[in-house]
Amino acid sequence: MLQRRHFLKQAACLGTAGITGLSSTRAFAGQQEERTLRLYNIHTGEFTTSTFWANGRYIDEGVESLDILVRDHRRDQVMAMQRELYQNMYQLQQLFASHEPLYVISGYRAPESNASLRYTSSGVAEHSLHMQGRAIDIRIPGVSHRHLHRAALAMGNGGVGYYPKSGFVHIDTGRTRHWTA
Repeated sequence: MLQRRHFLKQAACLGTAGITGLSSTRAFAGQQEERTLRLYNIHTGEFTTSTFWANGRYIDEGVESLDILVRDHRRDQVMAMQRELYQNMYQLQQLFASHEPLYVISGYRAPESNASLRYTSSGVAEHSLHMQGRAIDIRIPGVSHRHLHRAALAMGNGGVGYYPKSGFVHIDTGRTRHWTA
């Protein structure tokens, strides 16, 4: 119950701040503070704490560190992810005030990896935004997937997929839409 209260309080704060329904890039554009993401890749066991934004601009080294962590681990291929995705992840990390890293289930996927996953799973889109560096599947330890899903929906940015049986939430920077699998 306490976790639910914390979530609702934080969601209300986001709405009051005018962040809900805005592009996160626009919402953060005038802010100067540092933004740091803590990420853990469940497939490689790698962890990073990376400051990707400071003094009103992106920090290339920080962004590159994140791009490496969310690479296609099957092919060991890195792609420059869309930076708005990192802003959205930061927003979620802040909302839940989690001291745990965001767990990365799937970040960038090379077309060959996507095709292989599609062959073995019905939940993989043929033209997945993962292949364009515009999607990521995440979970936050200690945060219910339902609350993470609701928070991602409340941001109003891009697509949000809810995968309760698999234990993750998909966020992307495509058109605004949502689904449950």
